[in-house]
Amino acid sequence: MSRIDESLPFHPVRIAVLTVSDTRTPETDRSGDTLVERLTGAGHLLMARGIVQDDRATIAARLRAWIADPEVDAILTTGGTGLTGRDVTVEAHRDVYEKEIEAFGTVFTIVSMQKIGTSAVQSRACGGVAGGTYLFALPGSPGACRDAWDDILQFQFDSRHRPCNFVEIMPRLEEHLRRK
Repeated sequence: MSRIDESLPFHPVRIAVLTVSDTRTPETDRSGDTLVERLTGAGHLLMARGIVQDDRATIAARLRAWIADPEVDAILTTGGTGLTGRDVTVEAHRDVYEKEIEAFGTVFTIVSMQKIGTSAVQSRACGGVAGGTYLFALPGSPGACRDAWDDILQFQFDSRHRPCNFVEIMPRLEEHLRRK
C-alpha cells in the first residue's frame, strides 16, 4: 500500500498547465483552474499556464517549448483526449514522447470507472516523458482533472510517497544522454 513518509523532505515540482480547447478562455477554464488550485495547494510551483486550440501541431509546439524550458519539470494538459475529430491532444503528446507511461492511462481508467462507470472508456488519458519532463494528458472536465490529481498525480509528484514516486527518478530521466 502506498503512503507518505513524513520523515522525508518535500520537494516542489515545477509544473506547467495547458488547456486544449476551441472555446475556453482564461475566464471559463474551470479544468485549468482545478489543476492550478490542486498543484499549488499541494506545495508545487505553477511555472506557466496557457490555452491553445485543438490543433495537433500547435499543441506539440507548446509542449516542446515547455519541455525545452529547464524551469519546467512536468506538463499537465486538459482537454482533447476524447474520441471526436477535434480531439488530437493524445496524438500531439505522442508526437513528443520519448517514453510513454502506459500504466498512467490504465490507472486513470480504473479511477474513472469508480466515478463514472463504463463511460471511462471514452477517455484516452495518457502520460509520458520527453527531455527529462513528465507530460500528462487529462480529459477536459474539472471532475476528471480532480480525479487524476487527487488519486494519482498528487502522490507521484510527492517526493515523500512510498514505495516510489516520479520525483525521486527525475534526475535519472536523461541519464541515457550522459557519456559513459
